[in-house]
Amino acid sequence: MKFVCLVYIDPAKIAAATPEELRQLTDDTIEEDWQMHRSGKLILSQPLDEPFRARTLRHDGSVTDGPFSEAKEHLGGFFIVDAKDMDEAIELSKGAIVKYGSIEVRPTMEQTHSQTGQPRPELKRP
Repeated sequence: MKFVCLVYIDPAKIAAATPEELRQLTDDTIEEDWQMHRSGKLILSQPLDEPFRARTLRHDGSVTDGPFSEAKEHLGGFFIVDAKDMDEAIELSKGAIVKYGSIEVRPTMEQTHSQTGQPRPELKRP
């Protein structure tokens, strides 16, 4: 079963971190990604750029600057894991980044085309 783990960042906590703490955070999260990769659990992990660089496509076809959010935290990255259940996905998500915000763990939906039975494409790996 696949789970998307959405990493929400508290900008105030990031702003309060020293450059050394931020370097350590990057190092720790890269090491955690490699541990999950070696265990066969990590499908993909990727930090996201700052929210001001985002654009939001609206249902009416318009595109607006930034995300549409009133939240204190912003989406800072994500990773996708292959876990047997929600409990294992939560355990895999416990890492260094949590002290800078929160992680939402959400199951993915397995869908197939109603006529062909074809599933969505898998991640293209290099």
